[in-house]
Amino acid sequence: MPTKRQLLTGVAVALLFTPLLGACSNEAAAPAHSTALAEAMNSPARTPSNMQRDQYRNPQATLEFFEVEPHHTVVEIWPGGGWYSEILAPYLHQHGQLYAAGFATSDERGFAIRARANYAERVANDAMFGNVIITEFSPLENSTIAPPASADRVLTFRNLHNWYMASGEAGMKGAFATFYQALKPGGMLGIVDHRLPETRPDSDMESSGYIKESYTIALAEAAGFELVARSEINANPNDTTEHPRGVWTLPPTLAAGDQDRDKYIEIGESDRFTLKFVKPHN
Repeated sequence: MPTKRQLLTGVAVALLFTPLLGACSNEAAAPAHSTALAEAMNSPARTPSNMQRDQYRNPQATLEFFEVEPHHTVVEIWPGGGWYSEILAPYLHQHGQLYAAGFATSDERGFAIRARANYAERVANDAMFGNVIITEFSPLENSTIAPPASADRVLTFRNLHNWYMASGEAGMKGAFATFYQALKPGGMLGIVDHRLPETRPDSDMESSGYIKESYTIALAEAAGFELVARSEINANPNDTTEHPRGVWTLPPTLAAGDQDRDKYIEIGESDRFTLKFVKPHN
């Protein structure tokens, strides 16, 4: 059984020397459903403050890269305040299904309790969220995020680092196992997260909010997923990833307050990897 270091080293070498078909392309033929996605991007369900973050999060290009279609069953993991849900809910409203797998009810941390309550209120009071089914997810529990083998897509945005910091490799493995169970054969897993440079020590993943792309790929593949493509849609070369309060130093959190605030606003949101995996048919 390979060690974590062997997994990291092997995948890092592969990333450097083995080009992946379509891996780093930000350009792709516009799918037929781009118009519907563009309409969802401008849905009245979206709040102006969230729309301002489009320049950093590139939601239309990201969802097109993940090949999300209006008739799909999609699971969004830990939707938080609903940033991506504001796009996915209208997009899937008529023909698809959105499962929002939020914080587990066993999680009694204050912010988790507030997030569950606020998201539930949003679903109850917004017609565009009327087709959303709320489930729950915890990386260390046997969570049912959707019926087994029912999902066309499982999507997680800026979450893996939280599971690693809280639960280490066990949390990551638990997450991938849950995603694999929910997806149909041929279904896809889409991941966006803050990218720790491969040259940095592994220990920096424990508190910085950044995680290595190679480590993520290694664990996903160990869970049975096949890597389809990588994209630089959400890359930010201006992010050095070395900040006094980790990734939270940057927008939108700006954890350092007024200290060098203009500098961090100019950098923008973090450098992120964007990965697409498939659950094989066999």
